[in-house]
Amino acid sequence: MQKPAAPQKTVLETILDWSKDRPLWQRDALRRIIANGRLTDADIGELVDLCKQGKGAPVGALKAVPLEKAHLPANPGQIAAVSLLSIADATGVNNLAAGQTLGFEPDGITIIYGDNGAGKSGYARILKRACRARHAGKIEPNVYADQPPKRVGANIAYGVGGVPQPVEQWQNGANPHATLSAVSVFDSDCASVHIREKNEVAFRPFGLDVPDELAAACQAVKDALAAEQKQLEKARNPIFAAPTWKATTAVGKALAALNANTDAKKIEALAALSADESARLERLREDLSKNPTKAAAEQTVKADNVMRLITAVNSVEARTTDEELLAAAALARDARSKRDAARLAAEKAFTGEPLAGVGGETWRVLWDSARRYSTEIAYPGQPFPPSAEDAHCMLCQQPLEAEARARMARFEDFIQEDTEQLAREAEKAAQTARQTIAAGAIGTRAVKASLDELGLQNQLLQQQTRRFIAAARLRRHVLLKALGGSGEVQLPPVPLSPLPDLGQLQTTVRSYAAELRKSADADERKKLEADFAELSDRALLAGMLPVVTDEIQRLKTIRFLTECAGDTATNTITKMGNDIADTVITPRLRDRFQEEIVRLAASKVRVEIVRSGGKYGSPQYQVRLFAKPDAKVHEILSEGEKTCVALAAFMTELATAMHRSALVFDDPVSSLDHRWRGQVAKRLVEEAENRQVIVFTHDLVFVNDLNDHATKTGRAVRLTTLSRGAAGAGMVADGLPWKAQSVEDRIDKLEKAARAAKLLHDNNQEDEYAVEVAKLYNSLRATWERGLEDIAFVRVIQRHRDYINARDLKKVSALTEADCDAFAAGFKKCCDIVDAHDPSSGRNAVPPPPADLFQDIQALKNWAASLRDRQKKIA
Repeated sequence: MQKPAAPQKTVLETILDWSKDRPLWQRDALRRIIANGRLTDADIGELVDLCKQGKGAPVGALKAVPLEKAHLPANPGQIAAVSLLSIADATGVNNLAAGQTLGFEPDGITIIYGDNGAGKSGYARILKRACRARHAGKIEPNVYADQPPKRVGANIAYGVGGVPQPVEQWQNGANPHATLSAVSVFDSDCASVHIREKNEVAFRPFGLDVPDELAAACQAVKDALAAEQKQLEKARNPIFAAPTWKATTAVGKALAALNANTDAKKIEALAALSADESARLERLREDLSKNPTKAAAEQTVKADNVMRLITAVNSVEARTTDEELLAAAALARDARSKRDAARLAAEKAFTGEPLAGVGGETWRVLWDSARRYSTEIAYPGQPFPPSAEDAHCMLCQQPLEAEARARMARFEDFIQEDTEQLAREAEKAAQTARQTIAAGAIGTRAVKASLDELGLQNQLLQQQTRRFIAAARLRRHVLLKALGGSGEVQLPPVPLSPLPDLGQLQTTVRSYAAELRKSADADERKKLEADFAELSDRALLAGMLPVVTDEIQRLKTIRFLTECAGDTATNTITKMGNDIADTVITPRLRDRFQEEIVRLAASKVRVEIVRSGGKYGSPQYQVRLFAKPDAKVHEILSEGEKTCVALAAFMTELATAMHRSALVFDDPVSSLDHRWRGQVAKRLVEEAENRQVIVFTHDLVFVNDLNDHATKTGRAVRLTTLSRGAAGAGMVADGLPWKAQSVEDRIDKLEKAARAAKLLHDNNQEDEYAVEVAKLYNSLRATWERGLEDIAFVRVIQRHRDYINARDLKKVSALTEADCDAFAAGFKKCCDIVDAHDPSSGRNAVPPPPADLFQDIQALKNWAASLRDRQKKIA
């Protein structure tokens, strides 16, 4: 068995393949266009943001959702046509009542009638969202509900290839249903795609309008980007139009060359002045306004002041180095150590002496004094202590006994020993070092004037110099305090010396003084003025840095928008549209369109499809009059004729499809002239031979036309009425309302009503019976009237119809005098029973018994059947 051919790619599938290498925002636009038909201003705004994201803008909450296969209508094969079986349990859709089931005839035509507000639009919107419509629209919830619905959806039963499928619990979403999207929906929005209201009537097969819409979206995004760019171009800071900086400086050249590629960090670096540069700027500002010789002399004085500080700091630094201070501490430790050794020797030598403290420091001072007195005054030229027997004590002047002379000799021997001598020498060295360190003041009083002058030039360097001198004074104080103790010396750290910076400052100031002396010469002064201009503009740039940064960002944004606009070119879209148009709109398709126009409007609408160029997207195919091609068709065709054109285009598109899935028409003749209703009804019934057709309408004449054509051609017909009740809109009832029913359908209902009335009669419910009888005879009278119109006159003349059906006029000849008498009798009896006017208070008519009811209904039934039998025999 040969396998069925794979479905040919649709226009939308071709567009999907083409879109794979397009920017993400265009693929997102295609998804929106295919889902909703038209792009709103909000859509364009989001597409602008997505276009920017594609060029590197930060990605926020909005992200592109590119067109995918799931967004396209289904394209089943010919044997997989989709038909609808029912819509049930709709929730959250307008004011549709809960618990209703709207069924469809799967192999013929379903006619759903409802007055305005009866719920037709609610069911039609479900099908637009679940199936395929050019403009799916939105499903609005019940505005009178207290709370928003938790679910917007319905249970949709459908079949594929005639085989029922599991019921789809459909919920409203962004994408059409993968299978149900094969079903096509036609409504007034479809017509608006084909009928252009500007200057022409254009034919655009479904899908071929997508390139147009995409190109229009590109143009709209381009316009939005251009508007933003234009606004940015106007936003240039006025300071750049009237610059206060000099064009010849580095700042002037940089600002004149600002562009989107300018490195903002380099501009920031140019604006950053060091402390020395800031000081030089102020010096130049002041000194260029003075006599250069006088200014040079002032700078020399400043350099001399700095030199005095250098000398003072050098002196302080030399006296408080770690080497100097720690050397004195080392001598003090050595003296203490040697004195301790001498003390131990003294304790050993003078143990047992009558007096304490012999050998101690106080005693040594006394002994030294006694020695000097003896050798210099009392016994000059003699050794000490004196050894003569007649010698006297140096202190008490008493004669010295032999024991005393021996003791003094022993004391002197101790003093002359090495330990004592070393101790005395070490103590002398330590004392000399201490006196040297303690000598001279360390402070800022002597250089206060120089420090004040330094503060005017460099306040930070002044503070550094003060801290260094104070730290040196503290280090000396800590050392001198530590020399009197026995612990280790812990000197505070040496701070950073200001000498390198002071030396550099002195060199700079003296060099500047030399420059000023030279500046008496014109050329040298120009150099200083140029230097001042450079530093002055850099300081100016520092103050206006935010403005410059904003300007660079403005230029970057303008360039960015230009790059984004590059993605809006429509050349590729136009080529794609042309290729598809040349493939889809073939001569065969144009011939089919002409066939459809003839079937819908006969020879009344003589139009053709011609190519009329195009803009941005694919080419336009214009509908023109045969007789007058230059005429503005939209101004010549009536509303009904325009709708015929739209229907012809819609049917032409469907003729090219591989499958024969269901068609849904939502009020297809809402604005149609009466004279076109019959042709449209006939065409839809013809289409029901090929596929399922579902029609929603509020036009009873159109309902009758559809029903008549379907009955004549043997099509299966399902008639349904939607109405509004206490539970809401969309209440489903089989058949048509009374006013739209045929005579035979009415007779059937009258017979059922008569049987119900008989029960009331049999149960002795007289009042209720009387009311029902009055209603029944009122309906019976109306049915006699409808029988006169539909059967006796064979709808040759019909109320609310603007034409005469002369084709069936000869069938009127079947009417006989007996038929007229029977009509008059039946109609009169109804009028006698029905209270058309207020009855007399004295009249108390008794309602006819049930037997009379059945007899009077049967009389109408026989009358109608007899006439129809005789009419059928008339060729």
